[in-house]
Amino acid sequence: MSEPVNLRRRRLLGTTLAGVTLAELGLSQLAHAAPSSVGGHTSFDTLRQIEAGDLNVGYAEAGPKDGKVVILLHGWPYDIYSYVDVAPQLAAAGYRVIVPYLRGYGTTRLLSAATPRNGQQAVVAADVIALMDALKIDQAILGGYDWGARTANILAAIWPERVKALVSVSGYLIGSQEANRQPLPPQAELQWWYQYYFATERGAKGYAANTDAFNKLIWQLASPQWHFDDATYARSAAAFHNPDHVAIVVHNYRWRLGLAQGESRFDALEQRLATAPAISVPTITMEGDANGAPHPTPAAYAKKFTGKYLHRDIGGGIGHNLPQEAPKAFADAILEVATL
Repeated sequence: MSEPVNLRRRRLLGTTLAGVTLAELGLSQLAHAAPSSVGGHTSFDTLRQIEAGDLNVGYAEAGPKDGKVVILLHGWPYDIYSYVDVAPQLAAAGYRVIVPYLRGYGTTRLLSAATPRNGQQAVVAADVIALMDALKIDQAILGGYDWGARTANILAAIWPERVKALVSVSGYLIGSQEANRQPLPPQAELQWWYQYYFATERGAKGYAANTDAFNKLIWQLASPQWHFDDATYARSAAAFHNPDHVAIVVHNYRWRLGLAQGESRFDALEQRLATAPAISVPTITMEGDANGAPHPTPAAYAKKFTGKYLHRDIGGGIGHNLPQEAPKAFADAILEVATL
C-alpha cells in the first residue's frame, strides 16, 4: 500500500525509509523553494512511497484517482521536478499523473543491500513495470526524456499492451552494448566526455566527491540557454543525495560501453532490445532547438515508430530538460498523443 506525504501541509515522512528520512536527504526544503525560473510551481502536493519489485519507490501524484494514467519519467542528472509544471496541467485536464523517482534518486530505495546497484537500461524499465503492477495500473500514457525517454521507449517496444501512447524527447533511444562499441565521429565523442570519465576510477571518485557541482555543469552544458536559478537547481540536487545514486549512475555508463556486467536475469530482455525493436503505439517525439546533450536527429529515428506518429520541434532556446524548460509544450504533447 502506498503512503502519502503531503508537502503542502509539511507532513514529512515520520518514519525512516531504509534507515533514511526525507530530512536527512535534504528534501524537507522543497516545500519552501523559491519560484522556478520557468513556471510557477515549486512543489507537488503529495509524495508517496510504495514497494514495487526490488524497490521502495518514491513518487509524486496529481489529479483524480479515477483519471486516465500518465507516467512521467525523468533523466540524469535530473529528478521529478522536471515535471513540476507539467503535472498540474495534466491533472487539470482530468489525468492521474504519476512521477516516480528512478532508482538511485530521491526517496526511492533498493529493498535489499544484496541487490546489485545496477543501472542498465533493462532494469530501469523493469522497475517501471513493477511500479505499474504495484499501483494496479494496467495501461498508461508514458512521457520522458533522457533515461526516462529510453525507459519509456523500452516499455512501448516490449510491453505495448501496457502503453496507451508515448511522448519521447529525442525520439528513439533504445541501445545495446554491441552498438555502443562502434566509434563515433570526434565531435560526437567529445559530447560523451562524461561517459569516458565515469569509465575510470578517478571519474567515479570525482563524481562522488563533486556530485552537485558536476550535475550543475551538465545542466548548463545540456541546456545552454536555460537560465535556471539556484533554488531550481537545489530543489533537484537534493535527489542526488540518495546513497545509491553514484553507484547506479556510474554503472549505467560503464554498462553501455561493456565495461560492467548487467544482471543475468535481464539477458533475454537485452537481447531483444539489441535488435532495436520498432515502436507501434501512438507516439509524439520532441526536440528542443538548443539541446546541448548528445541526441540523434529526428530523421535518424522516425522510421522506428510504425504506428501513428508526429514530431514536434520546440523553439525558443529549449535544451535537454524539455519538460521543465517548456512545460506547456510537453503537456500539450501528452494531451495530443492521447487522441492520435
